Amino acid sequence: YEEAAAQGVVAGANAGRAAGAASRGEKPPPPFVMGRDESYIGVLVDDLVTRGTEEPYRMFTSRAEYRISLRADNADLRLTNKGVEYGLVTDTERIAALESREILIGDRLDRLKNFNLFVTDWSDRGGAELMGGAAAHKAGRQGNKKTAEQVLAMPHVTLQQVESIIHDVQKEAQSAVPEKEGEEHIVLSDEELKKVFSPMSVYDTVEAAVKYQSYMHRQHRDMESWRKAQGIRIPADLNYDHKSLSTLSKEEVEKLSTIKPTTFAEASQISGVTPQSLVYLYHFVTRRSKQRDQQKQEVQ
Repeated sequence: YEEAAAQGVVAGANAGRAAGAASRGEKPPPPFVMGRDESYIGVLVDDLVTRGTEEPYRMFTSRAEYRISLRADNADLRLTNKGVEYGLVTDTERIAALESREILIGDRLDRLKNFNLFVTDWSDRGGAELMGGAAAHKAGRQGNKKTAEQVLAMPHVTLQQVESIIHDVQKEAQSAVPEKEGEEHIVLSDEELKKVFSPMSVYDTVEAAVKYQSYMHRQHRDMESWRKAQGIRIPADLNYDHKSLSTLSKEEVEKLSTIKPTTFAEASQISGVTPQSLVYLYHFVTRRSKQRDQQKQEVQ
């Protein structure tokens, strides 16, 4: 099973490092540990160590509070450098390939941030419904600009569509006559123009980095507020029902109702209750408290 194999990877890595250090007469090395924000293996191991389990553990994406960041397309970016740091990755070609990919991804993201057009141009070139909407041509908006990054973040807009527009704009600029006499006119070759398009090796990562950016920021804010809320008490009269807590699973509602934790720290130790569900519960409790305070003020 994958869950058992995942534990074997971590155990094998630590055993190998310890054996290597012993053979060289060195002190035991620091343990190789993957955090919850680094990998699903980190989530799995942390759950088993801190919460335990009464039944066979299965790894679900819902167990990870950082699941938007834990994607297949960025696994090498998350873990290869960690492997290098702990001596688990030594293949120079693999390391060089990662460094090249990191540079290429950074270059593509910078290009998207730095390229901009008027909102009306995006709308005309990419389609009003897709990239502009009716608001793009409203009075007062004609002078507004948007970067390629902002346009790509829109629903249903793909990286290929955005890069095609960048390519067309740069190609048109090649034939433009310099506005001022003596002004330098840089001409790019067809090969250089084609470099506008992201190769398949980084396409998914670049697109996902832009598409999920706002969600990852919100995810980070939620987890920060959740960490600060660990000591906050949960009202004893809170009724755990699926109607009020619709995003929680029936299993989570049942366990919370049975155990009735007094603080969020206690709730976080309940096996089977995901961090994301606890964040939702935290927001529900804070909203409930604010509503009750408002009602008291109105009565007074």
